[in-house]
Amino acid sequence: MLQIPQHVGIIPDGNRRLARRLMKQPWKGHEWGLDKIRTVMDWAKELGVRVVTVYLLSLENIEKRPKRELKYIYDLTRRELSDLIKNRDHPAHKNRTRVRFFGRLDLLPEDIQELIRMTMEKTKNYSDNFLNLAMAYGGRQEIVAAAKKIAADASEGRLKPEEISEAVLRANFWTNGFPDPDMIIRTGGEKRMSNFLPFQATYSELVFIEKFWPEFEKEDLVAAIEEYGQRQRRFGK
Repeated sequence: MLQIPQHVGIIPDGNRRLARRLMKQPWKGHEWGLDKIRTVMDWAKELGVRVVTVYLLSLENIEKRPKRELKYIYDLTRRELSDLIKNRDHPAHKNRTRVRFFGRLDLLPEDIQELIRMTMEKTKNYSDNFLNLAMAYGGRQEIVAAAKKIAADASEGRLKPEEISEAVLRANFWTNGFPDPDMIIRTGGEKRMSNFLPFQATYSELVFIEKFWPEFEKEDLVAAIEEYGQRQRRFGK
């Protein structure tokens, strides 16, 4: 019987490179990439994967991407979230998917922050499937932010140093409440994690795929799950 990962993380790399290869504006690839997330969520549900976490936008992207490209990404985000909020036929409603965001959301435009809040409110009662979107996210920065909160609690007497544990650290992460990913898929041919969930992915199985993200197909997801099922997870043992 095929072993199905319950939580799959995705680093959807290659949007811009595919657009360039097809002689389109680089940010056009982000539109294709967003459409692919919708499709992959349908496949995940069909295959029995209940939780998907996507690395949507890193802190480094916000700092280093051209402003025109970043504006295009923000406009796509506005369009997608507005559709989810207003359209009962959106895949999130059809699949009863709870959509959650984590990261330095305060760095995003205020109207997008409000759309995020409304999206999470609209889907908060769904429990069949879960889509977590890392936006304005950096794994190292998440750990530093958690350490600062724990240090403040300790200095103000709310927490004793000897009470600090892995559970306390997790409780202060932006991802608090999300299970660790069983498997992480990265498309685009690169073989690195790029500051994605460095603590939570400690024991995740990693699968690297050469295809660019918009080219990712159902058979690629099935193949990744089959590879996952053939591995023996040791968790450091």
